[in-house]
Amino acid sequence: MSHPKRRQPASTDVARLAGVSQKTVSRVMNGEPYVSDEVRERVLAAARQLGYRRNTAARALNLGRFHRIGVVSLGSSLYGPSSSLIELERQARQIGYAFSVVNTLEGEEGGIMKAVDSLLEQGVDGIVLSEPIDEGQVLRIDPDVPVLSLGEQPGLDGPRVVITGASGVGSGRLATEHLLGLGHATVWHVAGPSRWFAARERTRGWREALAAAGVPEPPMLEGDWTPASGYAAGRILAANPEVTAVFVANDDMAIGVLRALAEAGRAVPEQVSVVGMDDIPSAAYLSPPLTTLRQDFEAIAAHGLALLIERIESGGAGTAALHDDLPAHLVVRQSTAPPKEST
Repeated sequence: MSHPKRRQPASTDVARLAGVSQKTVSRVMNGEPYVSDEVRERVLAAARQLGYRRNTAARALNLGRFHRIGVVSLGSSLYGPSSSLIELERQARQIGYAFSVVNTLEGEEGGIMKAVDSLLEQGVDGIVLSEPIDEGQVLRIDPDVPVLSLGEQPGLDGPRVVITGASGVGSGRLATEHLLGLGHATVWHVAGPSRWFAARERTRGWREALAAAGVPEPPMLEGDWTPASGYAAGRILAANPEVTAVFVANDDMAIGVLRALAEAGRAVPEQVSVVGMDDIPSAAYLSPPLTTLRQDFEAIAAHGLALLIERIESGGAGTAALHDDLPAHLVVRQSTAPPKEST
C-alpha cells in the first residue's frame, strides 16, 4: 500500500507556528531590516522545527538574485583563513544568504578562475576571494558580479570590487619598527611563501621600515607558513651570532623559530628578539609568550561581507574598487627586548 507523499512545509506554515504574518516570514528569510531580534529568532526556530527550506530558484526568478554568496578558498587549515571562513558563513546565514565554498589547490593552474566559474554556474550574487595568491595571470572576473577580496589581488578592480583586510605592509613596518625601536642594529625576516600576496606585503613593510631607518637589509629566509619551515629557518638564524632580532611572517613559523633558537642555546629575548603575526590563540602561552601583530579575522570578515552585501543590494557605485583596510595591532609580550649591549 503506497503512502501519500508528505507535503513540504510552506512559509504559511512557518507563519502560523511562529504567530506572525507571512510577510514577516518573508522579511526574515530575505534578511530585511525592521524585524526585531525576538521575532526573527521565533521565525527561524519555527522554520527549523518544520524543516522549512526556501525555494531559492523561485526567489532568484522573483527577485533577480539568488541570495547566495560564493567563496573561493584554498582549503587552508591555517588559523587566519579558517577563522575568516567560519565568520563569513556565520554572518551570511544571519542575514539570510546561502553560502557556497569551492576549494582550490595551491599551484593549480587557473584554479581561482575555475572556482569562480563554478560558483557563477551555481548562481551567486557575490564572490569572496579568501586567500589571494599569485597564479601567474591577471585575474578577470565578470564585472556584473560584486567581489570581495580579503587582501590585495593585483589586477582586480572596478566599481563592484571591495578589497579589505589588515594591511600587510603596515604590519610588516610596525613589527620591524618595534624591534628597531628597542635598539637592534637590523631585523631579519622569515617570510611566508612568495606566491601569497599577504607574504609579499609583509616583506615589503619590513623592507620599507629598514630603508626608512637607514639600516642594512639582511638576507630574507622564506617559509611556507608551517612550524616546520620556521624551525628550518630558525636553525640558520641561530647559527649566526649577528642575529639579534627576527620578524616572522606568521605565528606558526615563529613557533618553529623559537624551538630552533632554544635548541641552539640562544635565549629569547635576552639574545634574540622574535615578533610573529596573527596572534593565534596559543601565542600568549608559548615560552616566552610571543610578541605579535593581532589581526581580528572575525571583524575583517564581517566588515568585508557587509561591504559586499552593500554592493550587491545597491548594484555597485563609483568607478574603482573600494579599499577599506582594518589595522593590525602590536601585542607586546615577553619575546622582545633591547639587545644585550643596549641594556
